[in-house]
Amino acid sequence: MTPHNRAQKGDFAPVVLAPGDPMRAKMIATRYLSEARLVTDVRNILGYTGLFQGKPVSVLSTGMGAPSMGIYSYELYSFYNVEAIIRIGTCGGLQESVAVGDLVAALSASTDGAYARQYGLDGTFSPCATYSLVALADTLASKLGFPLHTGMVYSSEYFSTYNAAGSDSWKAWARMGALAQDMETYALYCNAAYCHKSALSLLTMTDSLVTNEGFGPEQRMSGLYPMVEVALRMAYEL
Repeated sequence: MTPHNRAQKGDFAPVVLAPGDPMRAKMIATRYLSEARLVTDVRNILGYTGLFQGKPVSVLSTGMGAPSMGIYSYELYSFYNVEAIIRIGTCGGLQESVAVGDLVAALSASTDGAYARQYGLDGTFSPCATYSLVALADTLASKLGFPLHTGMVYSSEYFSTYNAAGSDSWKAWARMGALAQDMETYALYCNAAYCHKSALSLLTMTDSLVTNEGFGPEQRMSGLYPMVEVALRMAYEL
């Protein structure tokens, strides 16, 4: 156990799905997993392990932002023998080609934060996804008929709507090719690299900064089902 997690060693499966929202973790456990059991609820960060088509799969919420993702992903990799984390989160779209509801697989992550400073690197670290996970997500999304885009995402310290630098600050990142903005991918990919483990950030674009279109309240959960289904099938294949 850790100060943030009451699960015992062996309570988590080798592959963990990682939504930010605890209620999404609960939804996945109740909707998709059989024999699901709660393994941690410290700080109301909910973690479950159950079976998907007979194979053990875990889901753990990670909260919001790089520090929270950093804590939970590091602990999963370092203390619970987790081999792969698939982040299943939401993002803001930065390109017109990415429609609301489309999936984004983050090949790499850029950031305006200082998460990588802890490694003492003499330069700028640009972490990437595990390519085999990207390829598997692409294959499964295609089979299921879900649009998926692959490319760089921008992980920001700031929620775009509340950024004091101005509502157009995202455009510079879009100009450099960022498909979407989230807050957690960069920290996850850094920890995966440091721990020599696997990671993929698979996102649903829920709100476009380009068109101002977005999910309504009723879609904030159901609109994520395609992403969850791809991630669960990935966990089954790994």
